[in-house]
Amino acid sequence: MKKLFQNIGPSALIAAAFIGPGTITVCSMAGIAFGYDLLWALLFSILATIVLQEMSARLGLVTGKDLAGLIRIYFTTPWKKILSLILVIVAIVLGNAAYEAGNITGAVLGFDAVFKLDKVSFFEMDLNILPILIGGIAIFILALGSYKKIENVLMLLVVLMSLSFVISALLIAPDWLGIAKGIFVPSFPENSLTSILAIVGTTVVPYNLFLHSAIVQEKWNSPNAIKYARWDIFIAVGLGGIVSMAVLISGAALYQEGIMTSDFSKFADSLAPLYGDYASYLLGFGFFAAGITSTITAALAAAYVLKSTLNWQGKSGKLYFKLVWIGIILSGVIFSSLGIQPLELIQTAQISNAILLPFAAIFLYIIVSNKKWMGKYKNNFWQSAFGFFILLFSLFLGFKSVLKFIS
Repeated sequence: MKKLFQNIGPSALIAAAFIGPGTITVCSMAGIAFGYDLLWALLFSILATIVLQEMSARLGLVTGKDLAGLIRIYFTTPWKKILSLILVIVAIVLGNAAYEAGNITGAVLGFDAVFKLDKVSFFEMDLNILPILIGGIAIFILALGSYKKIENVLMLLVVLMSLSFVISALLIAPDWLGIAKGIFVPSFPENSLTSILAIVGTTVVPYNLFLHSAIVQEKWNSPNAIKYARWDIFIAVGLGGIVSMAVLISGAALYQEGIMTSDFSKFADSLAPLYGDYASYLLGFGFFAAGITSTITAALAAAYVLKSTLNWQGKSGKLYFKLVWIGIILSGVIFSSLGIQPLELIQTAQISNAILLPFAAIFLYIIVSNKKWMGKYKNNFWQSAFGFFILLFSLFLGFKSVLKFIS
């Protein structure tokens, strides 16, 4: 048991990535709009995440390559290779640059919910200095250089974030019978499809499939470590699922009181008169931790993907790798500080991600089901069956997301 706990690590980055401001907002709004009714969608999302991330980790440990690198090798026809790599770069690198503003803004909202800081004027513009502070913290953590140190910092933040959201959910004295029903009895309230798709889409994150296959190789270097990787995934992603459910349960408290809001800061403030200032402070800190951990992992994922797709090697490769994650964070700081929302860029990123999720999941599924690539570690019957079901759902999710943005 001691050895198992010593081997926990890479999946903390995965949990830190999907428990971001987007997930917190989606889950809280789902709770406010539908109470406990959509908890089952969260359970499905977590199970799907565990299955796909296990495939990603297994692929990295068996092949010694990450998903982006395998895509570059797998396609031999030039136009297929170029098209697939462009899609990956647009969705992951450009997409994460666009979302970084949202991650940093989320951390700022959480910080502001606790400390109530005002903006400062700079050259006749209202400038929020908090994004600069958040960006500086993220750059400092990544500049530690050691993967182990980065992993430890993120593990600490994930644990503190988990405690803050779980305690805030317990403070509101939830209806445990209603929670059990929401988890195990699927229901589809009127106008809930968009929320269901959003819950799945913010939990099953495409860039995590690329990131996980790379970072497991920083921790282990042998297929013999698959059992530890599975334990790591079950613990960290399971904890992430509990956090997401705690946020939805907190939102459901306002649903039961008949209070509607569409803004996180108002959501946190709305809990204060009902359940005390502690609830809003805990949610504020949780939102801050969610924002800063997602800021770090989004930048790291973009750097890993670009490194693999462009096959960067040696000292120059390490320099380019560092410049990518610095650039991703700085783009988020600039957009967040000036209050600029790069809407067209974000929309492009969302469409690309909607297309990329089934693309990445299908490619991952093909590789880990192939005995030539995976040997005895290829998918078994149950992994193949559940994986295929997840693929069908991801195709549906991608189709609905594209239609939504076209309309």
